Amino acid sequence: MATVDLEKLRMSGAGKAIGVLTSGGDAQGMNAAVRAVTRMGIYVGAKVFLIYEGYEGLVEGGENIKPADWLSVSNIIQLGGTVIGSARCKAFTTREGRRAAAYNLVQRGITNLCVIGGDGSLTGANIFRNEWGSLLEELVAAGKISESTAQKYSHLSIAGLVGSIDNDFCGTDMTIGTDSALHRIMEVIDAITTTAQSHQRTFVLEVMGRHCGYLALVSALASGADWLFIPEAPPEDGWENFMCERLGETRSRGSRLNIIIIAEGAIDRHGKPISSRYVKDLVVQRLGFDTRVTVLGHVQRGGTPSAFDRILTKEVQKAMDEKRFDEAIQLRGRSFENNWNIYKLLAHQKLSKEKTNFSLAILNVGAPAAGMNAAVRSAVRTGISQGHTVYVVHDGFEGLAKGQVQEVSWHDVAGWLGRGGSMLGTKRTLPKSYLEKIVENIRAHNIHALLVIGGFEAYEGVLQLVEARGRYEELCLVMCVVPATISNNVPGTDFSLGSDTAVNAAMESCDRIKQSASGTKRRVFIVETMGGYCGYLATVTGIAVGADAAYVFEDPFNIQDLKANVEHMTEKMKTEIQRGLVLRNEKCHEHYTTEFLYNLYSSEGKGVFDCRTNVLGHLQQGGAPTPFDRNYGTKLGVKAMLWMSEKLRAVYRNGRVFANAPDSACVIGLRKKAVAFSPVTELKKDTDFEHRMPREQWWLNLRLMLKMLAHYRISMADYVSGELEHVTRRSLSIDKGF
Repeated sequence: MATVDLEKLRMSGAGKAIGVLTSGGDAQGMNAAVRAVTRMGIYVGAKVFLIYEGYEGLVEGGENIKPADWLSVSNIIQLGGTVIGSARCKAFTTREGRRAAAYNLVQRGITNLCVIGGDGSLTGANIFRNEWGSLLEELVAAGKISESTAQKYSHLSIAGLVGSIDNDFCGTDMTIGTDSALHRIMEVIDAITTTAQSHQRTFVLEVMGRHCGYLALVSALASGADWLFIPEAPPEDGWENFMCERLGETRSRGSRLNIIIIAEGAIDRHGKPISSRYVKDLVVQRLGFDTRVTVLGHVQRGGTPSAFDRILTKEVQKAMDEKRFDEAIQLRGRSFENNWNIYKLLAHQKLSKEKTNFSLAILNVGAPAAGMNAAVRSAVRTGISQGHTVYVVHDGFEGLAKGQVQEVSWHDVAGWLGRGGSMLGTKRTLPKSYLEKIVENIRAHNIHALLVIGGFEAYEGVLQLVEARGRYEELCLVMCVVPATISNNVPGTDFSLGSDTAVNAAMESCDRIKQSASGTKRRVFIVETMGGYCGYLATVTGIAVGADAAYVFEDPFNIQDLKANVEHMTEKMKTEIQRGLVLRNEKCHEHYTTEFLYNLYSSEGKGVFDCRTNVLGHLQQGGAPTPFDRNYGTKLGVKAMLWMSEKLRAVYRNGRVFANAPDSACVIGLRKKAVAFSPVTELKKDTDFEHRMPREQWWLNLRLMLKMLAHYRISMADYVSGELEHVTRRSLSIDKGF
């Protein structure tokens, strides 16, 4: 495995200059990107310049291009918009404007440009790069620069960071601002849901997307909307009748709420626009339902990126213009097509023409985690659509031992998608104490497969059942674990369901804690996070909030390290930055407790700064799941159920199910952006059971970045190099559309 030579890294940018600008529509997360690029540039020894007002500032030069130091980007990570400004610039679209921009860069020795923006911004940057040589030639001919200067700065390097709501931008899995836009939409949907249920209302929600339905599609999937209109998939002729019938059916079954989501560019099969007002009038006239329209418009931005229609490929638009809508969906990419197919499967009941002989049971195990209910809902409905008998089990393995098993129907899980916690109830109890009773109830209900949604206990429990197959033939059934825990400590997956909600909850708490000291000088907060021995939550939250340190079990530290950190904090307090934030994973060290750290920092910082402690506790479990956890749970539930259905058919012989191969009991997870099924027996060797986590964890590679961005004098010998991938919100970015 390769290692990073930190001293070599520090000097790699020596003698170079980097310019940073934001352009186009603002996006939440842009400031985090500006901060990270600036500080990383300084760390590697380069000169960094902030270019204010986007390309306009680049063309005008002067005070719009300023050298940056470490403090220039302090305390901006949590801010929306862009602190260095963004402006449309007609001048940059001209040759004359780009020549002026080239001159301004050369004057400062800048030959590395970081552009944070959308499609138009990055397209403009590429044109600028291609023209660079000829622009310098023109400047030489005009006597603006010398021939030697042109030769010295003959090459321009550009790095583009995509700031756009469109998650399907070519070359990236997740664009800056997309997740925040979905958060804004789901906040509105959750708010109107309460009102609608109180008054039995139907809401027509219009979201941005003049030519692209990504936001509408993902928010419909995350909210369980009754009906969806997107430009890529216009409804069939006669949709008015079908939609009203569907809404009437759900209301007759006791639903007090209907949600219809419509992209602003929705059209019918003939290209005629479908407006939110038309849909509302239709529902009122046909059904007499109290119906309201909510047009989100720029509320979605909340500092988020420009709308989807800014980033369209010509192929998609051509297919839509020619009414080749199925092809348009495919051209949007695998993620878009996958979301669309899952929405169609789960939103409307599709009973299998044939009933199978298979019975499957679903249970939650371990501590509650946001997204568990979304996974149960999608698994139940997928199982029913496959023709299976589906049971749910209350209170985990203990409930299975006690016979708390109940058959469920399609509508029994309506409204579960956005609920936090576990509707089924969940316990940490492992099955080894109840094996006889569990086997008895599996036999009594003729259960052929178990879907266990939960944390480390879910994985360990299924492993115990597999290891008991030799004693109980009834345990030779198909089993699948959906990892769901805020600790993100289940082997077989890079991300556990619920960890995104937990990081966002911890991040928001830390933001509020920092804000509480806005009028107080020289204060350090020591915040304890959950996670058991796993430091994922502390590390990722630390990066997202710009923490000064994050102590975790996996990254051992001693008193010398603590002394260096306190000295660093003391020096920091002598600058303009007079607030500090230190995170501590709850089990990072047996003796260096939160109280110990408080006493240490308080004593050593006496006269320079004071300290406060906060234990976040169960706040980190969050309330309602984030859009990612809603969709992640939904997709894992669907994929797990389809996988179990396939396995059941494969092991069905002579009228019975007999599954004892290693690959008949797996953990489903997201591993390097792909869904994978890993046998629990194979994962056993990679598991640290004492500390309840995988022996190797990808996110440890992020520790170096956290420390570099906090301006520590890093003296660690070696760090394992790896892609700084899959990190949540702001300075982090997840592949949220696998």
